[in-house]
Amino acid sequence: MPISMYRLTVPVFQHGLETLKTYLDKADDFAKEKGIDGADLVAARLSSDMLPFSGQYQRATDSAKLAIARLTGSEAPKFEDNEVTITELRERVAKTEAYLATVEPAALEGTETREIALSPGGNKITFRGDEYVMTFALPNFFFHLATAHAILRNQGVPVGKMDYLGRLA
Repeated sequence: MPISMYRLTVPVFQHGLETLKTYLDKADDFAKEKGIDGADLVAARLSSDMLPFSGQYQRATDSAKLAIARLTGSEAPKFEDNEVTITELRERVAKTEAYLATVEPAALEGTETREIALSPGGNKITFRGDEYVMTFALPNFFFHLATAHAILRNQGVPVGKMDYLGRLA
């Protein structure tokens, strides 16, 4: 029996957003414990040529909402990409969760064969819906989730594998 496009996307993104919320809780607790400004963690990077922690959240939430919008042929909510505090990142995650909560399974029926065209770096790529989800949308989402994790670890925040995996049941 094939897996539905809904099950392959919405609950997976929701699970990842829960992980991002856990990271924010841990970052906030760490900042308070160490007496540092949480905004410093939000601005932290692994490398000068990589996006900061806030950018990882922006791209992860964009990946989730844009995947659904592309599959359903609808408009995704627009966010300004101007978050500089943990509170603002929480609000961004909450807005993404609210959007995903509006998606009905029926909206994704048949989208596995929908043509999805992207132009990263000016190069046009066309996918079938299922290929787009499995080879682009989900890997991109998890890249930013893992990079957010790595940034926090690099800053000394005690996050581990179980925080990344989240609640498993």
